[in-house]
Amino acid sequence: MKRFIQHDELARDCRFIRQQNVLTTILASLPDDVDAVVEALDPLSPLIEESVRETAAQPLFDRFGPAFALLVLNEPIRAGADGVAERLKLRMHGIFVGELQALEGAGRSLWDFPEAPWEFKMNMARQCWDEARHVQIYEKLMTHVGVEAGDYPESTFLFECACSDDPAMRVAGVNRGLEGLACDVFRDLIRYAEDTGDEKMKQAVDYVLADEITHVRFGSEWVKEFTRGDPEHFERTQEFRREVDKQFSFGGSRSDREDAAVRIAWEDRLEAGFSEQELKELAEISVGGPSQHTMVTAAKILQQRFDARKAGEADEGRA
Repeated sequence: MKRFIQHDELARDCRFIRQQNVLTTILASLPDDVDAVVEALDPLSPLIEESVRETAAQPLFDRFGPAFALLVLNEPIRAGADGVAERLKLRMHGIFVGELQALEGAGRSLWDFPEAPWEFKMNMARQCWDEARHVQIYEKLMTHVGVEAGDYPESTFLFECACSDDPAMRVAGVNRGLEGLACDVFRDLIRYAEDTGDEKMKQAVDYVLADEITHVRFGSEWVKEFTRGDPEHFERTQEFRREVDKQFSFGGSRSDREDAAVRIAWEDRLEAGFSEQELKELAEISVGGPSQHTMVTAAKILQQRFDARKAGEADEGRA
């Protein structure tokens, strides 16, 4: 079996539609400036439209244009909020494919590094077993909220950003970056389930979160082990983790700001082996992107431009 595969080599059945990762990459680099957000996303309209065609997200694009991507990412999952049911479906589907990629990431960690210690291989095998259960759990949670596998497009962004050919960087990316993001998202879902009285969702997500904390701890321990006695290697690994965290902040949608769509799960990350200094650094890394006000304002301008283009095309068709 091939070692060190690329993200576009991940196998999927015919239900899944792949989405290019360019939008998520761009969001991670945007400043807190309305014009910059608009000018970055408006040219991507055809690409975004193509990525959602024949999925449950297509009606959202038809309604909002490229602005729908900002609304989905930046609006929190809160009980009673406008459009929360649709955003919950999108989030649940995104978590489902994220669990698939976490399973693949852990499996690749087990296979890609044959010279790694036996204890590391056992940890990765345990994680694969956990992730397989998580895929099943979120498959059932998707049904619980009214969505099925493949209803929305899949981005392989998580796998692409988290995986490295270096074992220390691999666990920094997969176990501390990807699984750390999962801690934040799952804690947010638990709050939503508590607010809506959804005991099934609350119990299921809490069960998965307990595993994720363990997986992050694997990463915390093995980063130290793989870089023991080599401070330069450790610092390179930390820099890679910072880059992953910046990407996974989605332009500030995941941050420690009051207006963040997903807040950093501070206590869960401490339990998983993050230090206070690392969490302060994470908060600084993630806070620099566009604010919710900037995103909402940019989304309105993008939708106005989209509506104007549609109106113009309709006039040409009648001429």
